[in-house]
Amino acid sequence: MPELPEVEVVRAGVEPAVTGAVIAGVEIFEPRSLRRHAGSSESFVSALEGQRVHAAVRRGKFLWLPLSSGNALVIHLGMSGQVLLRSPGADADRMLRIRLHLDHPDHGELWLNFVDQRIFGSMAVDTMQPTSDGFAGGFSGGISGGFGGALGSGFGGALGGADGVAPGEWARLIPSQVAHIARDPLDPAFSPQAFAQALSRKNSGIKRALLDQTLISGIGNIYADEALFAARLHYAQPANSLSRPKVTKLLAAVREILGKALVEGGTSFDAQYVNVNGESGYFSHSLNAYGQQGTPCPRCGTILVREAFMNRGSHFCPRCQRLR
Repeated sequence: MPELPEVEVVRAGVEPAVTGAVIAGVEIFEPRSLRRHAGSSESFVSALEGQRVHAAVRRGKFLWLPLSSGNALVIHLGMSGQVLLRSPGADADRMLRIRLHLDHPDHGELWLNFVDQRIFGSMAVDTMQPTSDGFAGGFSGGISGGFGGALGSGFGGALGGADGVAPGEWARLIPSQVAHIARDPLDPAFSPQAFAQALSRKNSGIKRALLDQTLISGIGNIYADEALFAARLHYAQPANSLSRPKVTKLLAAVREILGKALVEGGTSFDAQYVNVNGESGYFSHSLNAYGQQGTPCPRCGTILVREAFMNRGSHFCPRCQRLR
């Protein structure tokens, strides 16, 4: 499943194309891709056509486009979803599920294609509600600032849409489907103190806590294994046994690994994850633990192992990452 870096790469790629654009038309080729939409296919189309898009916003693994109606188009990539930008008249992508026809004041006509092999991803029009902490709902180019400036011009962006809507009218809103998702560790409004306090109340293993999207969002199996390797923590170490310095070290590892993955375009093992131009990321070449079982630990030379964990696997060094 695409994790924070992969979704952020997609968000940054679509932002210039959708910000200020009007949705001129909608084509639905697979109604199952609307499973999270509360209504019919017809209501999905009518809720989108004629709407202006203000930005592309992300929290954790969720992406949404705030609309001039006050609602939002929520996009979840699921296991294999892709958001691809195409020129009008381009050959149809295989497994195309939904297409938006965009009319942009600067870029002209564009197609935004939602492609999904396994149909676990979705699009939905959702209502918006105020964020519980009063900060911006998620990361969106110039709104949240944060890590964007260090990662290149692709993460910049203007506030508001072409119709001059003030960012305060939508930036501090979040789709109701995403409101339960915690902030991610790259969000400027993420609270390390609140995260540490939450961990102190968890007696489950630290990896299980990292994968809990209501506690900290955007981290999946790949980046959890990489962060725990960097922090020298066993995946089953009880979360409430970690000292504050250990939590600080873990958060620093998480942020460093996610930031590096962003720069390298995310992790691609096959053609299921690509950016908006259909290109694969190359962070897979930088992995130290995930998928490296049977190879020597790059720190101590001990053979890395894989153990079953929550219907997947955990990859770690049995010497560097001992269960204390």
